[in-house]
Amino acid sequence: MLTQTAISEVISKQREFFSSNKTKDINFRITQLKKLKQALTENFEIIAQALKADLNKPPFEAYLTELIVTKEIDYALKHIKFWTKPKKVKMSLEQFPAYGNICVEPLGVVLVIGAWNYPLQLIISPLVGAIAAGNCVVLKPSENAPHTSRVLAKIIPQYFVKSYIALVEGDKETSQQLLEEKWDRIFFTGSTAIGKIVMAAAAKHLTPVTLELGGKSPCIVDTDIDIEVTARRIVWGKFLNAGQTCIAPDYLLVNKAIKQELLVAVAKYIKEFFGDNPENSPDYARIIDDKQFSRLTNLLKVGEIVIGGEINAAQRYIAPTVIDNVLPNAAVMQTEIFGAILPVIAYDNLTDAIAIINQQPKPLAIYIFSRNKTLQQQVCSQTSSGGVCINDTLMQFGVSTLPFGGVGDSGIGSYHGKASFDTFSHHKSVLNKFFRLDFNLRYPPYKEKLGLLKKILF
Repeated sequence: MLTQTAISEVISKQREFFSSNKTKDINFRITQLKKLKQALTENFEIIAQALKADLNKPPFEAYLTELIVTKEIDYALKHIKFWTKPKKVKMSLEQFPAYGNICVEPLGVVLVIGAWNYPLQLIISPLVGAIAAGNCVVLKPSENAPHTSRVLAKIIPQYFVKSYIALVEGDKETSQQLLEEKWDRIFFTGSTAIGKIVMAAAAKHLTPVTLELGGKSPCIVDTDIDIEVTARRIVWGKFLNAGQTCIAPDYLLVNKAIKQELLVAVAKYIKEFFGDNPENSPDYARIIDDKQFSRLTNLLKVGEIVIGGEINAAQRYIAPTVIDNVLPNAAVMQTEIFGAILPVIAYDNLTDAIAIINQQPKPLAIYIFSRNKTLQQQVCSQTSSGGVCINDTLMQFGVSTLPFGGVGDSGIGSYHGKASFDTFSHHKSVLNKFFRLDFNLRYPPYKEKLGLLKKILF
C-alpha cells in the first residue's frame, strides 16, 4: 500500500508527463489504445482465471461481459480522429465578421475507481475514454476482487509507463488517500453511499466527478408479450454474475393476469440454464464475499419463496431465487438487491406500477416488456431513469452509440463510445474576430444608438 507521499509523487510525475504534451498527439493516443487492446488479448486467459477466483465467473461470461471492452477500444480507434477535430459553429449577425470553433482538449490527470462486480470491464472501459481524450490516468481497482486487482497490477506496468498510466492497489484507506488529492476528474463506479463520499471529497478541490452508481431497476411485464422470450431474457439478465450487476432487473412489476404463467416460465428457464441444482452448475457465479452474502440472506426473510432459496455459506452460494407476494414496503424493496434474489409485485393497472417506481429513487435502468407502443411511451414519459430497455435486459450496456449513465441517486454523467471521450475532455470555445469592419455601434457614446440596436437584436 502506498503512502500519501508516494501517491502525491505518482500524481506529480503524471502532471510532468502531461505537460510534455505527448498525450495531445492523436497518433500517440491511437498507439496507446492499440497497446491496451494488446494487453487485454494477450493476458485474458490469466484475467479469466482471476475472475473465476473472485466471483466463480464462467469463462463464457468473462468473455461476454468483461473482454467485450475491446469493442469499446475498436470503436474509439475508428472515431477518434473525428472526435478530436475542431468543430465549426455558426455565428450570429452581431458577431460579423468572425468564426467560431469548439476545440476538444484533455482534462489532465484523472482518477478511475473501479468496482468489484465486473472488475476488469468497469475499470478498463472508462480508461479507454481517458486515453482517447489524451489524459494521464491513475487506476484504483476494487480490493474486493483481489485476484483480478493483482493481475491488473502486474499487466498494466508491462505495457504503460507509470508516469502515463499507473495502477494503485489498496484498501479503503488507499481510496481515501487518493481522494484527498487534486484531480482533473474522478470517475467512480460503485454504490450510491460511497458515491456520496467521493463527491464530498471531490468538492474540496472543485474536482468534476462522474458517478456510475445503481439503484432498484424495475422490470415491468405487460400482458402483450411473448411469455417464453420474456422469461428467458429476464432470467438471463437477473442471474448473470449471480445478480451482481448494477443494471440487473431488481424487481418485477407483473400484470396480475399473467403472473403465474410468467413464474412458471421463469422456473423453466432457471432449470434450463443452471440445471436441477444450480450449485453444481459450471455456469453460475458466486457472491463476492461473506459481507455481501450475509446481507443478501437477510433479504430472503420476506414474502413467499416460490423458486430457489437454497444457500451455502461455505461457497457463498445463493440459488437463483424468486420471491412472490412482496409488499412495496418490504425490506427487500428498500435497498438495491445486487444479488440473485428477484421479488415479484403484481399490479392491476399500469398507473399503480408507475407509482411504485416513482416512490423509489431514480433507477439506473427501467425494463419494459410489452408490444404496446402506447404503454412503452407512458412508462418512458412518466418515469425518470438513467436509461430504458424495451423487451430485453442488460443489452443497452453494450451499445457504444448509447451513452450509459444514471440520474439522481443512480449517478452523474455518462460514458461508452463518444460519451466516454466527452467525459474526459474539455470542449473549449474559441471565437476568432477580424480587425476589419469594426462597427461603431457597440462603443460609447450610446446616444441615438438604442433604436438601431433593438432592430438588430429583435
